[in-house]
Amino acid sequence: MHSWTLLVAALLLAPERICYVWIARYPQAFRRACRMPGVAWIGNPVVVVAALFGTFKIVQFSAFLWWLRVHAPGGIWPPMPAPAVLVVAGVLAVVGQVLNFGVFYRLGRIGVFFGDRLGYVVPWSRDFPFSWVAHPQYVGTVLTIWAGFLIARFPNPDWYLLPMVETVFYAAGAHLESGAPRDERERLGQGSRVPGDQAERPARP
Repeated sequence: MHSWTLLVAALLLAPERICYVWIARYPQAFRRACRMPGVAWIGNPVVVVAALFGTFKIVQFSAFLWWLRVHAPGGIWPPMPAPAVLVVAGVLAVVGQVLNFGVFYRLGRIGVFFGDRLGYVVPWSRDFPFSWVAHPQYVGTVLTIWAGFLIARFPNPDWYLLPMVETVFYAAGAHLESGAPRDERERLGQGSRVPGDQAERPARP
């Protein structure tokens, strides 16, 4: 059962990371897409990214609930975990959410939703949480996912599978989103530098 459920979950979760890589590396193409009549009604490109963010979070949460329903046919509400598990999960969740909210606090809504790639001037921060890790929002989200599955599925044999998939997806996304936008490099020439120090910016959201 684990093989096909893992494949289905991965197929549901992968589009979010693919979409963010596209936005980060090809922001001009994304801005053109946002001018299409079927998309333009949503708002400017940052608003579109925010809408995508909300949609992807619904899909992500739904995939998690589906996983719990398939692997816990008696009900998705878990039995009370051991105290040690609760402590570890609680620490992971708190640290994860502190990192997440810290990113929103430092960058603001425009900065979090690729504003620096979409034509806005976004002053970059080297303060906490960026002083801790290069990709605090991704790290925070992954820590929160591990915390949730520790509570919901540990010590069942499937408890780590979906968190591991998400860890790989977020790590790959962070790597692929980093660096100068490819369509900017193509417009300016391969030897040119992209304005705004974009090559140094970590990935998000």
